[in-house]
Amino acid sequence: MRLIALCASLACINDATAPRCSCQRLPEPFMPLIRIPQIVELDALPRFDGLHLDQIITPETPAAFSQAKEELLGWPQVGFDTESKPTFKVGEVSTGPHLIQFASPEKAYLFKVGSDGCSEAVSAVLQSDRVLKVGFGLSTDRSRLRSRLGIEMRYFIDLGTTLRYQGKKGQVGLRGAVAAVLGSRVSKSRSVSTSNWSNRSLTDAQRLYAANDAYAALMVFLALSGDDEGVFEDRIVAGMQLKR
Repeated sequence: MRLIALCASLACINDATAPRCSCQRLPEPFMPLIRIPQIVELDALPRFDGLHLDQIITPETPAAFSQAKEELLGWPQVGFDTESKPTFKVGEVSTGPHLIQFASPEKAYLFKVGSDGCSEAVSAVLQSDRVLKVGFGLSTDRSRLRSRLGIEMRYFIDLGTTLRYQGKKGQVGLRGAVAAVLGSRVSKSRSVSTSNWSNRSLTDAQRLYAANDAYAALMVFLALSGDDEGVFEDRIVAGMQLKR
């Protein structure tokens, strides 16, 4: 039923002769939004079935980074996210990102920034015009990638600015999107999210958290699009078109 509602919303957006409805009150320039229901009782949902530790790859050598890059470049879409060591003092500037995550439907790849071979692999994937990068709230990620690594993302979609709750304004986060689209619950541990992502060795909890943030974003995209990127055509950013 969610996909039927999505198709109805898109039909309404694209039909200039249709009566105006809430889904047509769109920002300029014309960029269609996809409306999803807001699920309030998240705890009642089954837990999101994400990737397991044996499906998470953490390259440590240039050869391993190169192999991971080639595997990622073989997919039409990949989930994407970054993690940074949190800042707690007023005026403290983040030195992140410290970890860059990619996910395919089969695996997740955790790239430790500063490792030999990492920057080249990250740049190849993020600047590829053949692999669509999918994530939530990518503005900060893009800014940090640009300032620390000199990398400008190409060919990506920010689902946070693409999805809206029915009858509401404001961006949708990963947890809300997974609940509405996939009917499951993503657990977000504050102790893990605010942990030190610059550590050389990550805990299993950190690895699972980081990997499934990227993986869940990809699963939401695939569920909504059915592998047809045309559904999101007006929301895919080819280069430096997104307002900062």
